[in-house]
Amino acid sequence: MTEEVKQAVIPAGAASATTMTDLVNSGVEIRVLKPGDMVEGALISVGKNEVYVDLEGYGVGVVRGRELYDDEATLSALKPGDKIFVSVVEGENKEGIVELSLRQAGQERVWQTLKEKLDSKEIVRTKILEANKGGLMVEINNVMGFLPVSQLSLEHYPRVEDGDKNRILGVLQSYVGQSFDVQIITADSTEEKLIVSEKAVFEKEMENKLGSLKIGQVVEGTITGVVDFGAFVKFGEMEGLVHISELAWQRIENPKDIVKVGQKVTAKVISIDKGRVSLSIKQLQEDPWLEAVKKYQIGQVVKGKVGKIMPFGVFVELDKDIQGLAHIMELSHEAVKNAEDFVKPGEEKEFKIISIEPAEHRLGLSLKALTEAPKKAKEEKASVSVEVSADKEEVKESADAKPMADKEAAT
Repeated sequence: MTEEVKQAVIPAGAASATTMTDLVNSGVEIRVLKPGDMVEGALISVGKNEVYVDLEGYGVGVVRGRELYDDEATLSALKPGDKIFVSVVEGENKEGIVELSLRQAGQERVWQTLKEKLDSKEIVRTKILEANKGGLMVEINNVMGFLPVSQLSLEHYPRVEDGDKNRILGVLQSYVGQSFDVQIITADSTEEKLIVSEKAVFEKEMENKLGSLKIGQVVEGTITGVVDFGAFVKFGEMEGLVHISELAWQRIENPKDIVKVGQKVTAKVISIDKGRVSLSIKQLQEDPWLEAVKKYQIGQVVKGKVGKIMPFGVFVELDKDIQGLAHIMELSHEAVKNAEDFVKPGEEKEFKIISIEPAEHRLGLSLKALTEAPKKAKEEKASVSVEVSADKEEVKESADAKPMADKEAAT
């Protein structure tokens, strides 16, 4: 221990003290540090393998070996008297000196800085290091962070038809090496979780641009991307999303069957939320289901084209706007295990309309209603009817007999 360090260890009035015990006996007030405490101190000296720090009110601390700060360039730039933050590893070693860590203190300072950036919503420019199917890896203050796909801006969001994960990954990999502006949205030092958002950077900017945009307003734009859940439309300096359910009134399997990239469209603004604009194309078109009750009636026999076959039934296209559903129980009088035993996709067949609900956009169809039930089924139905009638008669006779029995019991 150098003379300079010894002088820092021994407070004024306790010149003869050489250990923490001596200091206590000398009457000097000593505050106790415990592991994990973060304290500020003044640098006394920097050696090859150790750094001494004056901890005012506590004594002297030392940083050794692996607990030295990782950034040697930063450490070498420090000079005696400079203020530094350190973390306590051990309250007092055998020499009466506090064991400290610059490494742990550095990590805590880093996370504290990240939390400050989170609270202030500071915009941080960061380089994209890696890509995976869920998003992009970045680094801020030497901490690895994650930028999820859902937090990308509209400009960088992967617009891949059918949601092909390999194609999405290809788009994300093209961003590696580029720098994005992001905001920190999660900074959890306990779980070492750092999550950032590019979308959040543009939300406020977009909100300002969208200030003049109103719900119900009609805009004209161009389809810039078609994905499995809808289509992106650029209008002026802004962009909105037409969800698959808002593209057309009919049931849609794939948005690219309705719109194409580059197509000019007219849409209605139906929602503005946090810089995101939701649009509707179908709301500017007349709802064909309102006319369905005039064109179709219950009991009517219609010809339709078999569409998608589902476990619960079969969708049937009656015209370009109206689709009906034939429930699997309506395909045959017998139990149906496989709908394709009765209908094939693309096949044209006649069906009977058994229900119409225009407000719900539902129309029920039946294949079995076009044929009579087999004799066996009729007999079983008749048998059930007779049994029910017999049961009712038995109940009636029992009810009629009860007053008579009560009367006889009374006499």
